[in-house]
Amino acid sequence: MPLIILSGLPTSGKSTRAKQLYDYLAERIEAEASKSTTEGAPSTPKYRLHLVSDDALSISRAVYDLSTLPAHTRSANASEKDARASIYGAVKRVLSPRDIVVLDGLNYIKGWRYQLACEAKNVSTTSAVLQIGCSVDRARQNNEERLNGADSVSTAAEPYSPPNWDNLVFRYEEPNPMTRWDSPLFALTWDDDAAQTRAVFDKLWDAVAGAGRKEVQPNKVTVQRGADGGGDFLYVLDRETQDVVKRILEAQKEPGNSDGEVRIPRGGNVKGDDLVVDLPGKVVGLPQLQRLRRAYMGLNRGGIGLEGAGGQLTGARIRESFVGYLNDAFEKDG
Repeated sequence: MPLIILSGLPTSGKSTRAKQLYDYLAERIEAEASKSTTEGAPSTPKYRLHLVSDDALSISRAVYDLSTLPAHTRSANASEKDARASIYGAVKRVLSPRDIVVLDGLNYIKGWRYQLACEAKNVSTTSAVLQIGCSVDRARQNNEERLNGADSVSTAAEPYSPPNWDNLVFRYEEPNPMTRWDSPLFALTWDDDAAQTRAVFDKLWDAVAGAGRKEVQPNKVTVQRGADGGGDFLYVLDRETQDVVKRILEAQKEPGNSDGEVRIPRGGNVKGDDLVVDLPGKVVGLPQLQRLRRAYMGLNRGGIGLEGAGGQLTGARIRESFVGYLNDAFEKDG
C-alpha cells in the first residue's frame, strides 16, 4: 500500500488535511473489511494505517530555523537533517505493501520527496503527493494567529518564528507532476469544502489503492550479488561502468547527438533491445559521468544489493542497472 506525502507552505493547513485524509482512509479500510466479511472472507482489515508527522515524533518547528546560524553553515543544518532522518526512519519502519502511510510535514525539498518515493518503490508499493494549496498571505496570517494564540482551527498549533517561516517559504520547492517522484499529484486548496475534499480523496484512493493501481517493481539501482557471478565483483563492476561511460562520451562526439539518446549494447549473450541513456539536453562531460559512476559503485561495492531486486552478478545486469541509475540522475537534475 502507498506512501502519501503531503506538501505545502508552512501553516497552510497540511495537518488539518492530513487528519481528514487519515479519517477518510480509516473509513475506506473499514468499509473494505466489512465488504469482505459480507462476501464470506475473513474480517481482518486488508490494510493498516499510519500517520507520521513532526508532532507525532515530537520534532519542534525550531529545527528548521536557519536564521540563528551563520551563513556559511546554513547548508549543513544538523538539526534539520537529524529531523529528516527521524522521519525517514519512522516511515521506513512501517512502510510495506500492506500499510498506508500518511506523511504530514513540510516535505518542501524535491530531493527529499525523491528519496521517499524511492523508498516506497524499494518495497514495491506506490507513492503519491497531496499538495495543499494556500496563498502566501493566507499562510502568513495563519502563522501570525498561532503566534498570537488566536488559531482555533489547526490541529498543529505550534507556530514558526517569523524569520523561520519566511525562510521556509523562500526554500519551498513546489511539486511537479512531470517528475516521477511527484506523480501522481493531487491538490487541495485552503478553501475547498467537504464535497471537493472527499472527491480528491476518492481519486487519490483509486490511484494508489484501487483496482486499477499500477504494479510497482522494486528499485533496480543496486545489484544483488549472486553466487555464480563469474569473476571478481569489483573488477566486473568497474569494467562495465567504465564501458558505459566510454560509449556515452563517444556518442556525444557524433554530430547532433549531444541532446539525444545513446544506445548501449546489453553485453554478453543477453537478448533484447539495446539499453538507452536519455541525455539531459546538454553535453555531459567526463567529470560528471565519473562522479555518477563513483556514486553508483559506492552503492554496489561489495555486491550488497536490495532485497528482492532480482538478477545476478553479471556484466549485463550491472550494465542495465547503471544505465537506469544514470537516467534517474539526469532526470532529477533536469
